[in-house]
Amino acid sequence: MKGLHATRLISAQRSQGFTLVEVMIALALGAVISLAVIQVMISNSVTERLNRALTSVQENGRFGMLRLQQDVLLSGRYDPLSADLNRSVDIAEEDFFVRQHPVVLVNEFSSRAALGITNGADGSNDRLVVVGQHNVDCRGYHLGYATGEEFPVVNEYFVAEGTLKCRGFDLRVLRGLRTAVGHNNHAAYSLLDGVESFQILYGIDALNNGRVSQYVTADNVLVSEQVIAIRIGMLLKSTDAINVNNTQSFAVLNEAPILPESSHVYRQFENTILLRNMKYYVEGGLL
Repeated sequence: MKGLHATRLISAQRSQGFTLVEVMIALALGAVISLAVIQVMISNSVTERLNRALTSVQENGRFGMLRLQQDVLLSGRYDPLSADLNRSVDIAEEDFFVRQHPVVLVNEFSSRAALGITNGADGSNDRLVVVGQHNVDCRGYHLGYATGEEFPVVNEYFVAEGTLKCRGFDLRVLRGLRTAVGHNNHAAYSLLDGVESFQILYGIDALNNGRVSQYVTADNVLVSEQVIAIRIGMLLKSTDAINVNNTQSFAVLNEAPILPESSHVYRQFENTILLRNMKYYVEGGLL
């Protein structure tokens, strides 16, 4: 009987289950573990978004700078000996004109007087306009020439609604030497989004020795043939807002510092590009 009673007692104790204290402890531990797991997941998600934003901004910046560099390097280029050059105009006179206009100043062309390099007021975006011999404009258009045929191109770069854009012109059309044909509607093409600031400085050779005397803004460029270098500065932001606290300000070239107001990722890019054609012309006394 004693053995049977003891067995029933143990069975009764086992059927009671967990105590309230044990349940509360288990729930508390479960909540702590769940919160830790959720926190890790949130942290990983934020880190992933931040890394994606950083990568995107870096890639966009490199692309934008490379795209501009490829065009600016050829500013002032004119090769009258090129077998691909269209020779429907006076080549010698055009060669001299392009050398003297690696960049376009405002009021250079009566047909489009507003076209030219400009300095944005109070830190607003600048406008870059360069001239060189190519077989397409900055949008990839032949402007009525045969495929592969070269002609003097005027490419304009500017920012509208946070997007870097470009449009191309046939220099001969601007000078009244040719009738506009092909894609001469001058529609602007988008190159790069998220541009917060686009600033340009021009390296001037005031002594005609092939060296930059000083860097000036567009409104201080009096003679375009003296420009032998161009310095480009851009401030880009990520497409999506990230939960970051921007406390660093950015001074793009000679402009006042900018403190970002949004939670996007921001990166600054700068590049100084030597206009090799203009440098060699100046050093050789050809201007």
